[in-house]
Amino acid sequence: MSAAELIATDPGWIIAVKGLLVFAACVVLTLLAIWAERRIVARMQERPGPNRVGPLGLLQSLSDGVKLALKEDLIPAAADKVIFVIAPIISATTCFMLFAVIPITGTVSLFGHETVMQMTDIPVGVLYILAVTSVGVYGIVLAGWSSGSTYPLLGGLRSSAQVISYEIAMGLSLVAVFIYAGSMSTSDIVAAQDKWWFAVVLFPSFVIYAISMVGETNRAPFDLAEAEGELVGGFHTEYSSLKFALFFLAEYVNIVGVSALATTLFLGGYHAPPGLGFTEAWLGGWFTAIWFFIKVSGFFFIFVWLRGTLPRMRYDQFMQFGWKVLIPVSLLWIMVVATLRVLSQQGISRTGILIFSGIVVAIVTLISLAFDNAKQKKMNTPRPELSKPDFAVPELPSKGSDRV
Repeated sequence: MSAAELIATDPGWIIAVKGLLVFAACVVLTLLAIWAERRIVARMQERPGPNRVGPLGLLQSLSDGVKLALKEDLIPAAADKVIFVIAPIISATTCFMLFAVIPITGTVSLFGHETVMQMTDIPVGVLYILAVTSVGVYGIVLAGWSSGSTYPLLGGLRSSAQVISYEIAMGLSLVAVFIYAGSMSTSDIVAAQDKWWFAVVLFPSFVIYAISMVGETNRAPFDLAEAEGELVGGFHTEYSSLKFALFFLAEYVNIVGVSALATTLFLGGYHAPPGLGFTEAWLGGWFTAIWFFIKVSGFFFIFVWLRGTLPRMRYDQFMQFGWKVLIPVSLLWIMVVATLRVLSQQGISRTGILIFSGIVVAIVTLISLAFDNAKQKKMNTPRPELSKPDFAVPELPSKGSDRV
């Protein structure tokens, strides 16, 4: 039976159990992700990191959450109190909605009932994900606007411009996936990767999505909405206690969410890597969840790696990169994939042609980046020295005056 048919036979209590399991997994993964990020960055900086609370410091994130919950909840006098309270709730709830259509396992047995670890399978699942992630930015924008302060407002404006720019690039990068898989259902896209992962076949789309997901989550080097050196704390400067914790939770759940989406669309989802397909039957099919977790963890490590190595981009460079590089390359790649789709319907093999076309698009992208860098260097060349004026001016002493 297909995933949609199995989900259709689920009784209400199975749906509730799956929802609780997915929610609990997201919260636990968030706590582990915060701990892992602090430990990995500490290792990169040659320091121990959190190692006091619990074994290896594993309970540090939990203790930080308790600390935030016990802090005083302050609301600025100039704030719009209703929207100020609603904004973090919007950010925290929308990030969990993304997991409703993510297939985490293959066919498994849950309390004797055969099902899949997926809440629902709708024909436009990826479109639903894009819509939900777009709604999440309203929490950031409203938080900045309702705080009644300058720096949060600037952070909210930056975030809205950033998400608009990179949401377009992310959506265009997924069009090639829809064309190649012939469906917008997440389970159908996973099934279409039984031979080749789309990260190989649609490599330009994978690269564009990987860059866009970092910009979408406001993470370094694209964390312009909460740049401490420029905007104090960004859009959540005025937040404290549990409201601040909700923004923190939303950030890390979003990281797990976009990593899970990348795993689903480009790395075969819960399927084992090529050559290890025999492991999918282990533990009654539950071993596929381990493969899914390993792939998501790999993407999360890339997030941490970027934070520990790259400086924050300048705002104008960041926007130029999105509009002048990612979006044009995405449009070019969509045209290539659509053309090859038509050719494949005429009996021509498309896998090899797609890989070759991906290499060509990558070369074109590198050339465009090289020209853009050359243009930037030309713009940043020092101005020529001004000629001396025709009128007399007093000469400034190069050293201290000899007169007393």
